[in-house]
Amino acid sequence: MQFRKLKSPKSTIRNVDFTNFEVMNQAPFVLSSQNSIASNYLAEMRSLHTQNDRLRFRRNCERLGEILAYEISKNLSFKEGVVQTPLAQKEVNTLADQPVIVSILRAGVPFHMGFSNVFDNANHGFIGAYRAPEEAGKEVSIKLEYAGVPSLEGRTLILVDPMLATGSSIIQSKESLLRFGKPSEIHIAAIIAAQDGVDKVRSAIPEAKLWIGDIDPILNEKFYIVPGLGDAGDLCFGPKLSLT
Repeated sequence: MQFRKLKSPKSTIRNVDFTNFEVMNQAPFVLSSQNSIASNYLAEMRSLHTQNDRLRFRRNCERLGEILAYEISKNLSFKEGVVQTPLAQKEVNTLADQPVIVSILRAGVPFHMGFSNVFDNANHGFIGAYRAPEEAGKEVSIKLEYAGVPSLEGRTLILVDPMLATGSSIIQSKESLLRFGKPSEIHIAAIIAAQDGVDKVRSAIPEAKLWIGDIDPILNEKFYIVPGLGDAGDLCFGPKLSLT
């Protein structure tokens, strides 16, 4: 289903200019670089002692989505306006346009909900992606088989996936999403990322700003993040069977 593009407000007080190379390919925002309650949520998600509590794992995904959405909101465009209180009028700044939030299924569902809680009037999109059967000695390949996305033309796109390992799913998803229009801004959010994946995404999508809970140093021989936290989808929803 295609959604109507919103008209730009007449009064916008801030915009990110991606034509400026100093803005493009800027360093990722990393939650763990500064102490906050987010460190508790990240620690619980990583810990074997709490991972068996699926409700808590999903809730922590959602919480981190809310925190990263809040941080992203500081970089979006705002407009000036006036609201009427019971006593008087008050000048306010409010979000100029709601973003489009697109998540990669299935582990992205609770993470996506955190963003939805913050951007409560946003449009939403979903991508179905999975790892193809592994071949010895070859990097994992990603298959995209579903995309339900509104128009992205001139919109702020927030692409969310809790685990950024090789970066392949994010890169392929971004290329696939161009069929729905060219976004004015791209923000990519993940809970845990591998440094290799971060580097690849920054190289392939230099116009995007990355927002990450924590960055881990390596991928193992199966291209899983180490130390990571395991399979986020299984920890959210239980083990899955493969029909391939």
